[in-house]
Amino acid sequence: MAVNSSPRARNFDPEPGPATTASPPAEAAGSPGGASSPGVLGSAPDHRYLLDNAQAEAGERFVALAELFDGVTRGHFDRLGVGPGWRCWEVGAGGRSIPEALAAAVGPTGYVLATDINPAWLDPHGTYEVRRHDIVADPPPGTFDLVHARLVLVHVPDRARALATMVAALRPGGWLLVEDADTELQPLVCLDESGPAQRRANRLRRAFRELMTRRGADLRYGRTLPRTLREAGLVDVAAAGSFPVGGAVCDRLEIATMRQVRAELVAARLADEAEIDAHVAAVGAGELDLTLAPLISAWGRRPD
Repeated sequence: MAVNSSPRARNFDPEPGPATTASPPAEAAGSPGGASSPGVLGSAPDHRYLLDNAQAEAGERFVALAELFDGVTRGHFDRLGVGPGWRCWEVGAGGRSIPEALAAAVGPTGYVLATDINPAWLDPHGTYEVRRHDIVADPPPGTFDLVHARLVLVHVPDRARALATMVAALRPGGWLLVEDADTELQPLVCLDESGPAQRRANRLRRAFRELMTRRGADLRYGRTLPRTLREAGLVDVAAAGSFPVGGAVCDRLEIATMRQVRAELVAARLADEAEIDAHVAAVGAGELDLTLAPLISAWGRRPD
């Protein structure tokens, strides 16, 4: 896939509007990208990204994920010292919030590149550059002080190659921050399985996890990140975990996700329409205390 190498050139679909827009641009239709698009291309059905950027619910998911996890991610940026003059690459950016936060941190003397296999939800007129980029197929787009990816590699079947591309983009002394879910570590959506609605919710979560596995996701990937970064030659490796329990944002994310994967669940005979409708209604009514899989954040530095 060709990537425009000009620092200020933009090679992407027209601006889609903010992440709260009800539907993505028509140009995004059929794209295999996603909320943190892994850049998986090819004809094998099992490797199509399940949470496609081209669907209207993608924008709703970006907003909810930003509310849930941007504070965590920005805290890691602060911990790593991201500041004026830094060059940063946001991999599989999906929505706008993290590129905007990085651009604010590095200021006018810095540079932020946000890439995605489908950059339809990014702002082509923002304070960061946007490029279409496949993290598996394309070479690194430069060298950086920080490379960051959140909820990207867990979905990529060839995640080792993707990680190698990210490591290769680090300047000496540069930091790699990878944040990914570990669904096997905490597989429930309702921790308190107190009744039929909670049991149904967890049953649908198992169905969703099965779809992810069929598409090549590694549901245990989060826990491997510290070792993976050390094996990639990084030093000063450390990690932390976070996950929310309850609240309206978890509810909105669950409803958007269920709507996005509904057809896939039914087609795979992992759930039926009535079951999904009942679950979405219960979530919308605030009857469930939902949670997510833990987000494992791991960081390491390329030796000087």
